[in-house]
Amino acid sequence: MKALDVRPSPIAGTWYPANPKVLAASIDEYLANVNLAPIEEQVVAVIAPHAGHRYSGAVAAHAFAPLSRLTPELIAVISPYHNQHTAPLLTTKHQAYGTPLGNIEVDTTSLAELQSHLKIPITAISNDSEHSLEIELPFLQRVFKHPFKLLPIMIRAQGEETAKQLAEALAKTLKNKNAILVASTDLSHFYDQKTANMLDAEMLKRFASFDPASIFEAEYTGKGFACGHAAVAAVQWAAKILGANKVQVVNYATSGNITGDFTSVVGYGAAIITK
Repeated sequence: MKALDVRPSPIAGTWYPANPKVLAASIDEYLANVNLAPIEEQVVAVIAPHAGHRYSGAVAAHAFAPLSRLTPELIAVISPYHNQHTAPLLTTKHQAYGTPLGNIEVDTTSLAELQSHLKIPITAISNDSEHSLEIELPFLQRVFKHPFKLLPIMIRAQGEETAKQLAEALAKTLKNKNAILVASTDLSHFYDQKTANMLDAEMLKRFASFDPASIFEAEYTGKGFACGHAAVAAVQWAAKILGANKVQVVNYATSGNITGDFTSVVGYGAAIITK
């Protein structure tokens, strides 16, 4: 059997532990500390932060813990692309993502199907350095004990029309599949704690309203910020088409809550989308 072409992790050992046992134990501890009321509705999607695990891992765990009862065969992770590129949508050219916990195979068939529903090209790239998609993967590897495949999409052109088109294509692709959507985003960046709390409360209110267009309005008018706002909107629109009708914000913190430095913080929120 031919070995998979695996995207090597550029962030293991910095953004999260490189030692598999240490990484597994740290994620398990984050998950064990989640204290949420049982979610009776069917989970369609989650929204999770993407900073280093030390900073946002406790918040991210609140998005992933409710997935533990599920056994999805496919997980679509939609993230921003923080680096320079001319393409509006990106994915990996590799056949799998590698983390210290093992490899997650990319579902190339679903990726091709997604492209068939899109007028926008999805550009495949090798050895990308994007952290916002990969950072979620170790959580998925600890929450799910069964094998699953990945549908990874990074959004560079964070416009409303791009998000809408991607959402419609995602919904068509995932319609009859046992799948979960993950939107990767942080909230405001580098404001003092009081200002960050105000901006983040407004953006999380937009998330909870389940009105994806309002997310863009907040971003464009400076009422709230999310570096993955288009990823969240795309996942929300797709989830709506797939029957979801509720967004529940389940946790919020800032980097200041971890570091003790409240003069310049980054905001992190977690939410669950259900039907």
